[in-house]
Amino acid sequence: MKVDEFDFYLPEELIAQEPIENRSKSRLLVLNKNNGTIEHKSFEDIIHYLQPGDCLVLNDTKVIPARLYGRRKHTLGKIEMVLLKEVEADTWEVLVKPGRRARTGAEIVFGDGDLTAQVIGTTNYGGRIVKFFFKRPFQTLLNELGEMPTPPYIKKKLQEKSRYQTVYAKKPGSAAAPTAGLHFTEELLDNIRQKGISTAYITLHVGLGTFRPVTVENIEEHKMHAEYYEIGQDAADVINSTKESGGRVIAVGTTSTRTLETSADLNGKIKPCSGWSDIFIYPGYRFKAIDGLITNFHLPKSTLIMLVCAFAGREKVFKAYEEAVKEKYRFFSFGDAMLIM
Repeated sequence: MKVDEFDFYLPEELIAQEPIENRSKSRLLVLNKNNGTIEHKSFEDIIHYLQPGDCLVLNDTKVIPARLYGRRKHTLGKIEMVLLKEVEADTWEVLVKPGRRARTGAEIVFGDGDLTAQVIGTTNYGGRIVKFFFKRPFQTLLNELGEMPTPPYIKKKLQEKSRYQTVYAKKPGSAAAPTAGLHFTEELLDNIRQKGISTAYITLHVGLGTFRPVTVENIEEHKMHAEYYEIGQDAADVINSTKESGGRVIAVGTTSTRTLETSADLNGKIKPCSGWSDIFIYPGYRFKAIDGLITNFHLPKSTLIMLVCAFAGREKVFKAYEEAVKEKYRFFSFGDAMLIM
């Protein structure tokens, strides 16, 4: 398949620049993947589409303030760095710009010098491997010096770090938020549970694999970057019992989807496990684990819209996107949501 098959027109003014005040008041486009019908709702209405015995699967990763601004130790040239994943103790895979100032051996200073880094290697996609050195606890310094790594299409500075976290974020490690979960409030989740709908929490630390652009013409040639995931015994038990009882498993976001599909056997049974996922889901993929999907509106030509098209069908998804543009839905990370059932 050609990457251009996943392109679409999006007016720039529809790219959401900040979160709305009340998370669950965002808009919700409901797409029936069987017949293609579309409904326009508020996100809090999602409870009416969930049935007792269903299970919501949520990614409890927590975004770290992964964007750092530093300077070369000797030349004082400015460097921007985004932490992607810790490959071993105090050693991270990162994105840097400008890359010419971060050649192997370069030393980088952050803040007053309590945090420094040395470039010790490169990656095959143009990133760097850096070793950090610190005079105070690393996490403390990261919280002081780092910024939330909102995507480049968000031009406005984020006023509250908590708005780029889900209300159930627990395990630090992501370079980007699992944005479908940003619409949930504690109150909405409580109401969902009271209706008899289970919740299961799994983890995928969002890194380059989720937002790396597809640069090849034929999508089958695209290689996903591996991201760390964990599924505990409790979550696996809840998901499997839902399936056995005839309930539906609804993934909150593409990250939850990819984690479940990585873990599931051919019968859709989930096993507790952890590891690195580089699964690339595009049309033609046969889903094993999920029955429904809650997701935001994604970038043209991205692996995320390819996953959504794999689940609901390209024609139906693009019709829904055309409708969303026409109705002026808000797009991308701080935008509105879709429910596909």
